[in-house]
Amino acid sequence: MQGGLTTGLLHALVAMDLTGPGTVFLSQNGKFTAPVYIGDTITAEAEVVSVHESKPVCQLRIRVARQTGETVLEGEAWCYKLGVGDR
Repeated sequence: MQGGLTTGLLHALVAMDLTGPGTVFLSQNGKFTAPVYIGDTITAEAEVVSVHESKPVCQLRIRVARQTGETVLEGEAWCYKLGVGDR
């Protein structure tokens, strides 16, 4: 269950906060570097690494960390911003 809950934070971050509602993952490549325990508080981060010049696509560096600052997941993702006509 750790994987689903941990990556779920990244999905919420990208879909709702990064560029607004309508952003979806095209791909995601992450490595779990430590377990998440009951009682941990985890935080998701995404940094835009590159933006495609002619398409609404961007590359992200992704990270999830526990309250101590220890990384529990790290990797990269590609995202696509859906337009109004795409939904």
